[in-house]
Amino acid sequence: MKYMTGNELREAYLQFFAEKKDHLRLSSYSLVPENDPTLLLIGAGMAPLKPFFTGKMKPPHNRIVTCQRCVRTGDIENVGRTARHQTFFEMLGNFSFGDYFKKEAIPWAWEFLTEVVELPKDKLWVSIYPEDDEARAIWLEQTDVLPDHIVALEDNFWEIGPGPCGPDSEIYIDLGEECGCGEPTCGIGCDCDRFLEIWNLVFTQYDRTEDGEYNILAHKNIDTGCGLERLASVVQNKKTNFETDLLYPIIEYISKISDVSYGKDPQKDISLKVIADHARSVAIMIMDGILPSNEGRGYVLRRTLRRAIRHGRMLGITKPFLDGAVSAVVEIFRDAKDFSELIAKQDYIKRVIHVEEDRFASTLAQGIELLNEEVTRLKSENETVLNGEIGFKLYDTYGFPRELTEEILHENGVTLDDEGFNCEMEKQRTRARSARAENQAVSVPDLSNVDTGSLMEDADATKATVVAIWHEGKLVDSLRDGETAGIILSTTPFHAEGGGQVGDEGSLRSELGYLTVSNTKRLPDGTVYHLAYVEEGQIQQGDSVEICLDTKKKLSSARNHTATHLLHAALRRVVGDHVQQAGSLVTPERLRFDFTNFEPVSEQQLRDIEELVNEEILCSIDLHISMMPIDEAKALGAMALFGEKYGDVVRVVRVPDFSIELCGGSHVTNTGQIGLFKIVSESGVAAGVRRIEAITGRAACAYAAEMARTVQELSQKLKTRSEDLVAQIDKFMTERKSMQEQLRSFAEFRDKADAQKLLMGVQEVGEFRVVVGKANVDSMDELRNIADLTCEKLDSGIVVLGAVIDDKVSLVVKADKAAVKLGAHAGNIIKAAAKAVGGGGGGRPDMAQAGGKNPEQLSQAFDEAVAVIRQQAFA
Repeated sequence: MKYMTGNELREAYLQFFAEKKDHLRLSSYSLVPENDPTLLLIGAGMAPLKPFFTGKMKPPHNRIVTCQRCVRTGDIENVGRTARHQTFFEMLGNFSFGDYFKKEAIPWAWEFLTEVVELPKDKLWVSIYPEDDEARAIWLEQTDVLPDHIVALEDNFWEIGPGPCGPDSEIYIDLGEECGCGEPTCGIGCDCDRFLEIWNLVFTQYDRTEDGEYNILAHKNIDTGCGLERLASVVQNKKTNFETDLLYPIIEYISKISDVSYGKDPQKDISLKVIADHARSVAIMIMDGILPSNEGRGYVLRRTLRRAIRHGRMLGITKPFLDGAVSAVVEIFRDAKDFSELIAKQDYIKRVIHVEEDRFASTLAQGIELLNEEVTRLKSENETVLNGEIGFKLYDTYGFPRELTEEILHENGVTLDDEGFNCEMEKQRTRARSARAENQAVSVPDLSNVDTGSLMEDADATKATVVAIWHEGKLVDSLRDGETAGIILSTTPFHAEGGGQVGDEGSLRSELGYLTVSNTKRLPDGTVYHLAYVEEGQIQQGDSVEICLDTKKKLSSARNHTATHLLHAALRRVVGDHVQQAGSLVTPERLRFDFTNFEPVSEQQLRDIEELVNEEILCSIDLHISMMPIDEAKALGAMALFGEKYGDVVRVVRVPDFSIELCGGSHVTNTGQIGLFKIVSESGVAAGVRRIEAITGRAACAYAAEMARTVQELSQKLKTRSEDLVAQIDKFMTERKSMQEQLRSFAEFRDKADAQKLLMGVQEVGEFRVVVGKANVDSMDELRNIADLTCEKLDSGIVVLGAVIDDKVSLVVKADKAAVKLGAHAGNIIKAAAKAVGGGGGGRPDMAQAGGKNPEQLSQAFDEAVAVIRQQAFA
């Protein structure tokens, strides 16, 4: 067995299948699934290739090899506690789509492991499905695996519900008795670490029906998966994946900044391994365009990042540190071809992580304050269990990992209400499942039998033939009025949704039916289809249709799309070259452009950007749109979208001397057609991401006209000329501020007078000096202020005040430190008072407030408050 680095191992695998076994080598797909709303993140090597396996898309080659980056967080709690669990990993895979099968896949796997990687043959074991005699025969006849090292296991059958499935064959390596459990039954399938699975060969040969029948597939497929980190741990003779050169440099960085040595304390080793895995995972997710958020894949990123921060705290690291780990991640992948973006974007990745670390530090402090308040309250009420809703709020709102909450509670002799927490977690999961279901695209059936080879896209087409229709996920021959469906036409002038631009709209008319097209989309293989609703009559497959494209909306979308390119170029000139597109939406009504920047764009910068874009519009410059090899386009300086995948030949859209981008969207032919460009808002949408919304053409003209009417109306109301409008408003604002200050002074004087009047009614209840009364105020702020002023004049004082504001009751209870020390609890006092007026509320021992809906019961509320005070005084 020869030593190989992780990068050498990856390259050796890809070259072996590409150069020796005639496979098409594809780059790793992004972690963000393309056209697959059922997946949050890519978690397996075959996931991006699903359309090829299902027949919805023809593969570019019948043999493909990849090293796919993957993220799984379903068992994130095990990361760092076992030798192999990771959130991010790379899956080596070779695939066949109706080409080769077992007799090639098995010996090729054996050849790679024993001849290229030079693993010792006597240490390799194989598992097969008990009924798969074909696989057993191939292993025995076409490889030199030891016959007694072939084991039949019932679990060796891969299937997920109805659909393609089949037996599989796994390859294991014996790591030695010292890694085993010592039990006599120890062998393949044992839960210990002795026999490590390194490769799984899945033989997809059946199609399982809804009734449970297994029919032989006409075209059998091969799907294999070999974990790069696992194989590296074997080749590099490491006990865990974390000690390989694919992860250990990050551990070295964390050890250095935390002054914690690896291998000396098992608990601290867990934190070192967690941070190493999570830092690598976070860096790659951001590289693929994912940004921290509170939902979807952005939440996966945020949770992973915050979990790493928490383990950093456990190692004594209190300052931001994860952005520094990015440098270690970059060095690991510096020689890997599929990670060039990681190197190019490393500064951006560091900034995103640093902003998120700072943000979490703030919420961490807020969450600790909330938790401390709850612990204080529980202790004062002699309770020992924190409500599950509060625990979940800490988790969901403040980003507290559950373990952190439980750890702090344990230090204070309090436990977490597990049932309540789990109930809230399940509610969130239900909401997430519902949101995912709502986000499902129109279900597309198997179109492998539909001839899509002769389909055309023609911007001038006015007639076409209906090639295919599907409704509710099934191909149908016809549709009737009131039904919505997907439709493929022989020729279409409709531009498909993509690159942030919505699809074209319009209508189709056949001899017997009329349909409206609400959107146009593209299948993974490039086929354009239309989302259509039958307004009247019916339509059948094979019908001829007249096409009416909504050219007004199409041109409006084109204006906004071209303006997006101009905006991008202007942003880079005004704000800086670090600006990168992070998302966009182009509709006929407006454009939305998300871009990387770590601070708001100033008002002056926005004006400069508008001026630059409008200057290009006024110059009426012809656009140059052409197809060319991607290397040639990049040499010209064409910008590619962050995280997008491109083919060998790309479409390049140029505004000479100003903008050049790779783009498949629709555009105007001349910048003058845009008419006018107007920015309507600039805001932040995520850590390190800003958003500009803008309008063009008719919408911009209408906006300008509306603004002019507003200025005219204001000028008339303020009796001034439009050019003097700002000065007149400034004058009114100054006068208003002066009046507010006078009113504030009057209110303070009145509050002091009211407080003095209330003090005249002070009563003694035990050792407490109590003031109870009604105040005539206009807001809760004033009520609190009078309570503060009154309490200041008392020793061991409790103040209970009520007011009727907008026909509703407002209550405040204030207790000074001496009163609290003697047993006063404002929160408990106000609960009783609020109940009397049909309301509720609560608070701390020294301060509480509440509301109610029955003003006529206010005197009873005061009586109830005094009753509780008596109980506290003589307890």
